[in-house]
Formats: sequence, structure tokens, C-alpha cells
Amino acid sequence: MDNRQWTIDMKWFWNHPWVCAACNLLLVMAAYTLSRLFFFITSPDLFPDVTAAHLWEMLLGGMRFDLTAILYLSSVYLLLALFPLPMRWRQNGVYQSVAKWFFLVPNLIGLAVNCADTVYVRFTDRRTTITFFDEFQNDGNLLSVFLQGAAQYWYVTLFALLLMAAVVWLYRKLQWTMDNGQWTKCPWRYYPVETLLFVVSVYFIVIGIRGGFGKYTRPITLSNALQYTDRPQETLLVLNTPFSIMRSTEGSTYTEPHYFAEDEVAQIMTPWHEQEPRDESQEPREKVNVVVFILESFAAEHIGFYNDGVGYTPFLDSLLAQSVTWPYSFASGRKSIDAMPSVLSSIPMLIDPYVVTPYSTNAVSSIADCLGNEGYTTAFFHGAPNGSMGFQAYARSAGFDRYYGMDEYPDAKRDFDGTWAIWDEEFLQFYARTMSEMSEPFMTAVFTASSHHPFKVPERYEGVFPQGSQPLHQCIGYSDHAIRRFFEYARTQPWYENTLFVITADHTNQLCTPAYTNALGKYRVPIAFFCPAHLPAEQRTDIVSQTDIMPSVLGFTGYPKPYFAFGEDALTTHKQHNYAVCYYNPLFQIMSDSLLMQFDGKEVTALYAYRTDTLLAHPLPVEQTPAEMTDYLKAYIQQYIHRMITNQLTHE
Repeated sequence: MDNRQWTIDMKWFWNHPWVCAACNLLLVMAAYTLSRLFFFITSPDLFPDVTAAHLWEMLLGGMRFDLTAILYLSSVYLLLALFPLPMRWRQNGVYQSVAKWFFLVPNLIGLAVNCADTVYVRFTDRRTTITFFDEFQNDGNLLSVFLQGAAQYWYVTLFALLLMAAVVWLYRKLQWTMDNGQWTKCPWRYYPVETLLFVVSVYFIVIGIRGGFGKYTRPITLSNALQYTDRPQETLLVLNTPFSIMRSTEGSTYTEPHYFAEDEVAQIMTPWHEQEPRDESQEPREKVNVVVFILESFAAEHIGFYNDGVGYTPFLDSLLAQSVTWPYSFASGRKSIDAMPSVLSSIPMLIDPYVVTPYSTNAVSSIADCLGNEGYTTAFFHGAPNGSMGFQAYARSAGFDRYYGMDEYPDAKRDFDGTWAIWDEEFLQFYARTMSEMSEPFMTAVFTASSHHPFKVPERYEGVFPQGSQPLHQCIGYSDHAIRRFFEYARTQPWYENTLFVITADHTNQLCTPAYTNALGKYRVPIAFFCPAHLPAEQRTDIVSQTDIMPSVLGFTGYPKPYFAFGEDALTTHKQHNYAVCYYNPLFQIMSDSLLMQFDGKEVTALYAYRTDTLLAHPLPVEQTPAEMTDYLKAYIQQYIHRMITNQLTHE
């Protein structure tokens, strides 16, 4: 190829709409990064003690959210630029002008509101979401307020104008300025190539909007920003405002109910917990290690301990017999993403999963956060690819020191199940070995994965475990075997005797029997506390919920400070309340020792005596509902929504 031909081909490449569109997207991404740096430089009080390495981490993390927002805002432009229309249309000046303004107008607005929000976040402590329009829908003076703010914060206004002007100036036109006769005369070459480029582009655009590749990645949401921060407030820097508004439209926002006056609601139910002073005459006990198992899809129905020995968990049955257990123990939600906030932070799932609400960047406390402040080493383990399900982000926001996922597993290629995560048997062995290398006291949690769709077991175990009536059942048997192997190793370790093991599940799945397929049974999961040296086995007669796990662990370990939790210490003998709350869409449910009540937000809709009416086939008259039960649920809902909206989910 001579130099002239090479020059022509390169000119064709650089003027191709695909390349021009890519350059324009990179231009706006650079603008968002500059606005992020500007925000950081002009707001040192919001981001104290940030190292250069951590700032770089947040800048790179922020690009994920920028790309999603820009692809949304540029969707019409990208369709105009990349769709394989006849070339004479794409070269038309009017067509190119329309494409230009479909790119510039949405993106300039996005940059403007993003820059303006760097001022507004000082008053709200969060990026603006869709709730802004609800809060100010009846205010007629917004324009004057905006103009006053633009003048007061003139340096932000000036920066925004310069940034937008630079984007307009550097915009690359969809040109096709060279002679493309060879293409127009050969449509058999033009249309296949352009169609292929369009299909490939759509594939990568969808990936960019979702925030990552493959089946492991849920669409990126607000809570994913926590993965790049050391404190929740830093999400202000990682996120951008267009993304926050778009994603908050996908999850509902809360309207605060006013069942009770503010001082009255706290008398009925409060999430503030004051620990009882320790008896100074008693010898302080050695700090106990804490290990929390969150078992994927382990419903109470699958466990023989709860069903007169009929089940798929022979090892877990024997372990529960040595533990403190309850005949009725409840999950807070029905999804895996509900479990971590409920179990580790005592934040239930009400209305929507916490991690996909506009409030998911609120500051939270957790078992790891509280015990970490008392000198514990903390770590969270999950055998799926790092970032899967948003677990890594939540673990970081909840205060865990370390996260161990597939990236940290030493031989992931060999032990990967081919679909979802490292097989439970191998990963739980890794979990146990890693804890043996940690300094004591430690607090760790592990989320298992093998009892999950597509419900496979390793080839060497095909036909070994009972098949049952559902595909999940043999996986439950396999994971139970993996837990047995974990405890066989753990018993040989010096930390075993002085460790509190907490056993629970994230949610139920593939239920079969009528006693478990109703509104109560769908939430029944195991909850057990096992500590070889310090906790005698006991079968309690009351009830317990996932949100009770954090208070129970803090009480058992002697945590001395106040803390925030929606649950109660289930191991104490003097609980203030004995209720479990969950959301059975579209109803709120509350369970007492004997009653299940359903509430639609305004009135009680059903009441059951579930201990005797196990199928919930014979509702009681709603007039028999205890008033204190109704009041407690109303206060619970009011406290939950108020704390979410006002970012008051910690004791500090």
C-alpha cells in the first residue's frame, strides 16, 4: 500500500461516525472527571485526609458511573450516529446538526446539574435524586433561588460555563468528509460492515449502562459507589448527579408516615440501644471471635432439625442441636441483597431492598464496624467474582477491613463452578485457613454460593446427596457437606473454642409443603448461635429475626457502647419487645410469639394464630389484634422511613 492510499484509509478511519462518537463520549467523561477534581479541590472539609492513591481510586471508580450516565444521555445521538442508514443521509448537513444537538443538549444539562450539585450537597449530604422534584414541586421561587446561588458561588458557575464551552468547542462532527465513492457504489460492503459495527456497539453500550460484564453483575446502582470509598460521605465524590437522578427513579422513594408524634414514637419503638453497664466485680471475659454464616437459600423447610428429622442437612441438624435455637426464626427479605443489611447491620428490607433505594449511600453501622472499633480484625468472604451482587460495596460501607472474593482465591480457575462462584467446599476451606492466619480477636462473615441456580454440584458428588423433589435439594446436601468439612478443620484450630458461630440463611427458595409456602413459611430460615466454650445449647420458645443477630452478637461479646439496630438482643432474658417484622409485598407483616398480623399501611388486613393454624387457613377477626402489636409495627415503619430519609442509621 503506497503512502497516498494509507493516508486515505486513515482519514476514512478518523472520520468514521463510530470513532467520532467514541471521541465525543471520552470528551464528556473527561469533563466529569475534571468536575470531580474541582469538587474535591474546592471542598477539602468534605474529604479530609484523602491520600493521592485513594483519590485516584475514587476517580477511576467514578468513571463507571459517568459512563452509565453519559450513555443514557447520549442514547438518541448514538442511534443517529451508528445506525447503518444510507451514506447520503449520514453526510447530510441537517442530519449531522440534529445529531450534534441531541448530543450536546442532554450532556451539557447533565454537566450543569452535576456542577450545581457540588454546592447543594453541602445542605443534603447526598447527591440530588428524584426526591428533589417531589420536595420542591410546589415551590414557585426555585428560579430565583438558583440565580442567587449561581451568583453566590460564582466560581462554580464560572467553572461550569468554561467546562461546557470546552465540550462544545471540542465536539467532533460526524463528518465523512472524504470521497467515499467506493462504499456508496458497493452497498454489499458498506451495509454488512456498518451493521456489524452497530450490533457490536449496542452490545458494549448495554454493558456500559449496566456497569459491567456478564451474569454476575447487577445493573450498577447508587450503593456500588461505596466500593470505592472509605466513608459514606465520599460517595458524594464518586457519584455524579445525572446518574443519581436516573437510578433513583428506578427505586421507590419513601413518604414518611406520621402515625405518632416524634416524642411519642420513640416511647413505643426506638432503634437506639444502650448497653447495660458491666458489673465491675466480675472478671472481664476474653474477647470472643465471631463467625457469621449466611447460607444461600437454606430455608427452614430444608433442614431436618425443624421438621422432625426430615430434610437434607444431617450435619447442620447435629450442629443446631448443640446451639441456641428458636422454633420460629425469620428472614427479613426474599432476596440475597436483603440479607447483608439485615444480618450484619440490623437494617430490614421494608418496601424495597435497602441497597437499591436512593438512601443506600447513608452511613450505616454493623457488627464489623462496632467490633472493629474494639480491636477486632474484620473480613467478609464471598466466592463469586469481586463486586458480584454489590456485596463488596456493602462490606466496605459496613466497616469490614478486608474483602475476600474470587480475586483473592488462590486457584479460582480450578475451583470455579463454571457459572457463579467457587464451589462451597473449597471456598469454606479457604475461609477457615484464612481465619487461622488472622490475629485474634476477629469478626468474619461468609456468604455461601453453591445452593444457587443452576443448582449443580461438583461432578464427583453427582448422585451422592438426596435428589429430593426440587433441583435445589441436592445442592443443600452438598453445601451441608461443605459446612461439615469447614467445622472439621475449625475444630483443630486454637481459635475454635473461643468463637461464636452464627448460622443463618439469606432467604428461602423452592418451597414445597403447604406449611412453608404461605406468608409465614416463606420467611422461615435458620438462626442459631453456637459457641463451644461459652454458650450452652438451648431451644428457646420465643421468636427471632435476622435483625436480632447484630444486637445479639454485640451483647454476647460485651460491646460497651450505644449502637443502632432495628432488632433486639435475642440471647438476653429480658428483651423489651419480641416481634419480627418483614415486608410481604404489598403488606407489612409482624409476628409475635403466637400471632401473625398483616397491615397495609393504614389498617390491619389479616390476623392468624400461626402456631396452631400452621397453614394460615383460618384468619382471626382483625378486631382481636392486640393494640400494642399494631402500635409497635406503626412505630417501626415510621422510625425506618424517617431514619432513611434523614440519614440517621447510626448512633453517632
